[in-house]
Amino acid sequence: MILLTPELRERLLANGREPDTDHVPVVKFFNPLGAGVWLATELDADGDTLFGLADLGEPELGSFSLAEMTAVRLPLGMGIERDLLFEGMVPISVWVEAARRTGSIRAAERVLYTAARAKRENNRRASSP
Repeated sequence: MILLTPELRERLLANGREPDTDHVPVVKFFNPLGAGVWLATELDADGDTLFGLADLGEPELGSFSLAEMTAVRLPLGMGIERDLLFEGMVPISVWVEAARRTGSIRAAERVLYTAARAKRENNRRASSP
């Protein structure tokens, strides 16, 4: 799987040019066979160094390498994958707080998506006659 499409790469690079902004994650990578989830908000001009939230057992904000993720070889010929359905929805600071409170990015994702669905439902009810 191609981890970064040209469009995703451009969005990440654009965010990288504004490093002091609380960006919404652009892309989610994951290990389909076990631990390992990464949410990337920015890409450095070097084309390799991503910034965001990584969870290899404990959520941590920082930098990680696209080349290293691409090089990972898992059983059954698999590798790190990109979540094609991922929606960042909220700034990385919200993801960090939710992941720290719940213990993981995956648990935080469930909490944040549930809250977003509830909000949409409440808005829908409020706008119905």
